[in-house]
Amino acid sequence: MITCIAIDDEPMALEVIERYCQKTGLTDLKATFREPVKAIEYLNRESIDLVFLDINMPDVNGIQLLRTLAVKPMVIFTTAYSNYAVESYDLNAVDYLLKPITFERFLAAVNKAIGLKGVKNGTNKEDDSSSIFIKSGPQTYQVKVNDILYLEKDGNYITVHLKDRTILIRENMGDIFDMVPSSDFVRVHKSYVVAVRHITMIEVHQLTVGQAKIPIGSTYRESLKSRLGIK
Repeated sequence: MITCIAIDDEPMALEVIERYCQKTGLTDLKATFREPVKAIEYLNRESIDLVFLDINMPDVNGIQLLRTLAVKPMVIFTTAYSNYAVESYDLNAVDYLLKPITFERFLAAVNKAIGLKGVKNGTNKEDDSSSIFIKSGPQTYQVKVNDILYLEKDGNYITVHLKDRTILIRENMGDIFDMVPSSDFVRVHKSYVVAVRHITMIEVHQLTVGQAKIPIGSTYRESLKSRLGIK
């Protein structure tokens, strides 16, 4: 469980964050604030893992607020404006969510924060069974990263192939590394992302993961070889 607060001058935006936090079951939302100054007072006396932070607010905007903190928690910016994205990543933001925020993007951002907390606490070691949460329709599944063999795109959906089952999700392949860690997975084709640890054989035009033969796209071949140190 990751502790968090939300700061936004719009009541409806805070309601969305509250609803999503309850829905994930991954976050302990300690408080919400419409006034940035009161949030700063709270953060100066309480230890919080994560802040959902709006940018355009009266008196103090979100970026200014973050800069004032001596001890900075992880931050996920929540805003209707895209023009602050570069500056937010300069501040090491976990993610940058554009309103209206979908639950899928919210869940992906929370997963990233949980992963970063694990790295910080030294719990995401290679021999640990780190997990992510994957939403499929009305269900959300906790899945061990080590159990994911590969992800296969088909139309508007992606099939997550696990050791013992598959999970169908509605997701864009371009956003897949918001869900699975890029340190453990590599894209080998426009329709396939594979777990590096489960690759058992590589050929010119395909590779083997478990019992599956996965095509290697020509535009991904060199980057795959470079990633795996193959000459």
